[in-house]
Amino acid sequence: MKKKAELVFIPAMGIGHLVPMMEFAKRLLNRDDRFSITVFLIKPLFVSSEYISYTDFLADSVPRLQFIHLPELDPPPSSYNLGNRGSLVSVLVETHKQLVKHTITNLFFSNSDSESAQTRAPLAGLVIDLFCSTLIDIANEVDVPPYIFFTSTAGFLGLLLHLPELDNQINTDFKDSVTELSIPSFTNPVPPFVLPLPLWSKKDDGYDCYLYHGRRFTEAKGVIINSFAELEPTPLNSFSSGRIRPPPVYPVGPLIDLYGQGHNQNQLEENIKSWLDDQPPSSVVFLCFGSRGSFNAAQVKEIAIGLERSGHRFLWALRRPPEKNKLHPPTDYVNIGEVLPEGFLNRTGERGLVCGWVPQTAVLAHRAIGGFVSHCGWNSILEGMWFGVPIAAWPLYAEQHLNAFEMVKELGGLVVELRLDYRGGEDLVMAEEVERGVSRLMDSDCGVRMKVKEMMEKSKSALMDGGSSFNFLGSFIKDLMDED
Repeated sequence: MKKKAELVFIPAMGIGHLVPMMEFAKRLLNRDDRFSITVFLIKPLFVSSEYISYTDFLADSVPRLQFIHLPELDPPPSSYNLGNRGSLVSVLVETHKQLVKHTITNLFFSNSDSESAQTRAPLAGLVIDLFCSTLIDIANEVDVPPYIFFTSTAGFLGLLLHLPELDNQINTDFKDSVTELSIPSFTNPVPPFVLPLPLWSKKDDGYDCYLYHGRRFTEAKGVIINSFAELEPTPLNSFSSGRIRPPPVYPVGPLIDLYGQGHNQNQLEENIKSWLDDQPPSSVVFLCFGSRGSFNAAQVKEIAIGLERSGHRFLWALRRPPEKNKLHPPTDYVNIGEVLPEGFLNRTGERGLVCGWVPQTAVLAHRAIGGFVSHCGWNSILEGMWFGVPIAAWPLYAEQHLNAFEMVKELGGLVVELRLDYRGGEDLVMAEEVERGVSRLMDSDCGVRMKVKEMMEKSKSALMDGGSSFNFLGSFIKDLMDED
């Protein structure tokens, strides 16, 4: 009889971290029927309907996958600054630390005669989000191997692993450094302005958060990363030849939810689908900036003017910003015309559509989409490549500027550079920049278009039997099951 094993997965709070981890869970379960997976869910401070519908759908539809909603504890202040979201998540995980241990102990190590304790397979390991590295302590206490699930690029992983050394080398704040940074996972010197904002100043509590995680990653048994060997050869090779050697790294991506985060969200709203169906192939530029992406009124006006001047067809997912320094996500406008230039909707009505939230993968999969103006969240980059849609980079927050830098500079122009240094506030990307970026993106002779098509084929091949990610998943399974 084959040895059974159970894994506990602990994602960070947020749909962008939850989805790729669950895609990895599904892939693991489909690959090897010895496994079962229990997911511990720490309640986000603000639970979205898509988060609830997604987890409910998975719980009902994926065999050998179950969810445990951990009891809610006192959360950090709701007024916590969005710019420190990573440290907020880390603090929230820290408050749940002993509860995680208690739950694991009751499920797997209790002497209880309960049906659950009698029928569960042995616990083989903990798979924890990159912002949950404090839970390595719990894995050690219950004597199971901890694995980090890294939701971003191998380049960013290399930065975090190298951060303790950079911290010792450079005494000033990175934003004040007169030289660009030498990071083993990047071929080119990295300008400080593309670092995540919390790394600009050592006085930022987010800086200490990143430094802490970078140090803890080396204690894990392995790092599972949502990337693939053909996309990021330089950073992945740097882990075996650089000054800092992490535990084994398993690039098993791209991990993409092709069904739109739920059983009924793979279908576009009828009016959007109908509009796209009427457009010529590859003629529409899609503007979408993620679950947290939004702009002030002045920036919305510049985007609108740039789109109008470009003359291209467009689908624009436009969202209302949350209150300043609040954790609430952006929302849809009740009257979307209130923030747009007067007469814009009438003048562009035959070639453009402005809407609120849309299921991004369903849009990118549509034959009418010919370009994608994106915030360069890693999930969005992987989705664009999967569907062969060229991207124009407009990063907003978190590690997105570093993602865009890697795609533009490191990978020979895999995306079009629209603006790499945008940080919001008083800074504006002007209409001329938007027009120029869209025009470059939608140019049929754009070199990025051919490169993205090539990477699309490589991303699909990586997941096939014998492909690089397929093989790395096999290595992970072997290493995990050989632990005993």
